[in-house]
Amino acid sequence: MPGTPRTPAPAPSPTPLTAVPAPTAPPASAAPVSASLAEEAARATRRQLLVGGAATLGAVALASSWAPEAHADAAPRPGRVAEPFTLGVASGEPLHNGVVLWTRLAPDPLAENGLGGMPDRRVEVEWQVSQDENFRRITTSGTVGTGPRAAHSVHVEVQGLRPGTPYYYRFRHGNEISPVGRTLTTPAPNARTDRFAFAFASCQSYTSGHFTAQEHLAREDLDLVVFLGDYIYETGEAGGAGRPHVPAREVQTLAEYRVRHAQYKADAGLQAAHAAFPWAVVFDDHELENNWADETPYGGEPSEAFLQRRADALKAYYEHMPLRRSQIPAGPDMHLYRKLSFGNLVDVHLLDTRQYRDVQVADSERGDPSRTLLGADQRAWLLNGLSSSRARWNVLAQQVFFSQRDFAAGAATDFSDDAWDNYRVERDTVRDALARVRNPVVITGDVHANYVCDVKADFDDPGSATVATELVGTSFTSGGDGAEQNPGDAVQLRENPHIRFVNRRRGYVRNVVTPTGWTADYRTLDYVTDPGAPITDRARFVIDDGVPGVRPQA
Repeated sequence: MPGTPRTPAPAPSPTPLTAVPAPTAPPASAAPVSASLAEEAARATRRQLLVGGAATLGAVALASSWAPEAHADAAPRPGRVAEPFTLGVASGEPLHNGVVLWTRLAPDPLAENGLGGMPDRRVEVEWQVSQDENFRRITTSGTVGTGPRAAHSVHVEVQGLRPGTPYYYRFRHGNEISPVGRTLTTPAPNARTDRFAFAFASCQSYTSGHFTAQEHLAREDLDLVVFLGDYIYETGEAGGAGRPHVPAREVQTLAEYRVRHAQYKADAGLQAAHAAFPWAVVFDDHELENNWADETPYGGEPSEAFLQRRADALKAYYEHMPLRRSQIPAGPDMHLYRKLSFGNLVDVHLLDTRQYRDVQVADSERGDPSRTLLGADQRAWLLNGLSSSRARWNVLAQQVFFSQRDFAAGAATDFSDDAWDNYRVERDTVRDALARVRNPVVITGDVHANYVCDVKADFDDPGSATVATELVGTSFTSGGDGAEQNPGDAVQLRENPHIRFVNRRRGYVRNVVTPTGWTADYRTLDYVTDPGAPITDRARFVIDDGVPGVRPQA
């Protein structure tokens, strides 16, 4: 779905790049990715997709200076790290002249100490970027160090690339070569951009289902994937898909969070989706603990123990995501909110609705004007960014339900305490700012269901103006197979006439944005507790340029 494939320009001469060792201190190392790439030959982009084993890498390696030595047997030699790239490769944070490349070396990804079976020492990882998938013309390359303090993860901030251009990348450690990933730079700042295609998704509980949706996602034609939170689940329950968590308990420590991330990253479907496109990620709650708020666990009290757990969870999160050095956590704090721009067409503001929020309160207190979900600094950044935007489409990519959602029938009210409804005055401030910008769209995860909402100037007055659109995406797997609707959805639709659509199957939302309109396809699966479900377009909605609100399209 994304932008039309661009014809690669002649490769520029290599430009020095910045190689960033993963979080915190010295060591940052890369781990082998034992996953193979499957070609989708019919695709104009000729993307290679990571699907499990490194079978396609032999031909690629032989076409470059990275041709491996021949070995009579597959047994590891003394001092050699076997299959270090078991967690795949990924890219993210695309700019017009660069992108972040990621991998982590982990020959034994579920090793209990969280270090992935790597030696307790610093190692070096080579990386290459090319405009052709066979690496006959190397655009740029380098070496980065990594080690146990970073769980042998690697973050490389590549610079000097061409705008709006697809690139291929890979890593090498010793004699082992990673699978190949494909990434894409953004158009030049303010450049005329006629098409931007992306998908957004959230909530991928490993125990609740197979990552079939991610396999389908990898076959799309996209410029970007936006992941809106709950990349892992900290819980210990077994779920209904025969995929138990490791360890089989709620994770609490840095080692345990590392193992949990590695378990998810080892899934072939998720690896394929990461290898196919750049991602932009934000966390929600389950990367740490359900419904946490700033320094407070849900229903609990602030403590040094919780702050340490938060620091450990965020460190492990950074170690497993294609994020920039500006996102490296400092103890329990991580700067996650930022903006990505795609020419003159789209500005995407990625929000953080966990680290700065006030603790959840009863409905009777939700109207307190001092309550905040964003925190003062992030709110000022967002309002300034919206007021200064010159993009045709302005997107808020964030975690929790933005529009008002009353669950109670009749005169009574019942609102979620973990969504924007619990921070009503700040929500209304942001809504009023959205009303003053061109084509505002809010994209949301968290609730394991698809919704489409008209964002109203006054949610209590159905006749008030529609000022923006909220597109809420279902989960990848969380909640199991799901259903078309739940019994309570009829009440929601009746009490909240600005909610235009509800569906509770699993999947993701695919979007194509042009200067004249935005098309959102709600792509769903009938089941995830067994592998192999086909994907279908459950519904399509169009937002026209200059006309807030959606219209359904057959």
